[in-house]
Amino acid sequence: MTISATVVKELRDKTGVGMMECKTALKESDGDMEKAITYLREKGLASAAKRSGRVAADGTIASYIHAGGKLGVMVEVNVETDFVAKTDEFQALAKDLAMHIAAAGPSYVKREDVPDDVIQKERDIYKAQLADSKKPADIMEKIIAGKLEKFYAETCLLEQPHIKDPEKKVSQLVAETVGKVGENIQVRRFARFKVGEE
Repeated sequence: MTISATVVKELRDKTGVGMMECKTALKESDGDMEKAITYLREKGLASAAKRSGRVAADGTIASYIHAGGKLGVMVEVNVETDFVAKTDEFQALAKDLAMHIAAAGPSYVKREDVPDDVIQKERDIYKAQLADSKKPADIMEKIIAGKLEKFYAETCLLEQPHIKDPEKKVSQLVAETVGKVGENIQVRRFARFKVGEE
């Protein structure tokens, strides 16, 4: 079966996938555009882990306004292509993240975003709490490390237990969606507004 360059280009424009992969997908799908898209997504699903280093420069900004208009969230979620940015799975993830941020109130996206001075301040507080415990220094350091892990789980979005499924971290929810859409997904930033809050 001969696949025209025009059809290959159309599939490439829709998916953002390379020309050769598009041509192969169309051949495998007997020229059926929808089947070719499904084929590419299934193929992408198998290589989702390889995509984590790829640039996620497209995406969406999702918002959530809580009933009564007293609390609102905006979150930017990035993905590799405009095609995936428009899929139901990706849009659902972005909305889910906005709702989670509204409910859980994280301060940072990931632990790497926490400033060193904030971490040091937490460590100083934990040391002061343990000052009278007379525990050996190595044990105190382990306790402080454990408390820091708890701090990350409370303040970093990707480390928080998901509000709909507390057995799962938000990072796992993102990873599952990466598996479904076959592209790298990054939560770039968010803003949470509450009436009267500084």
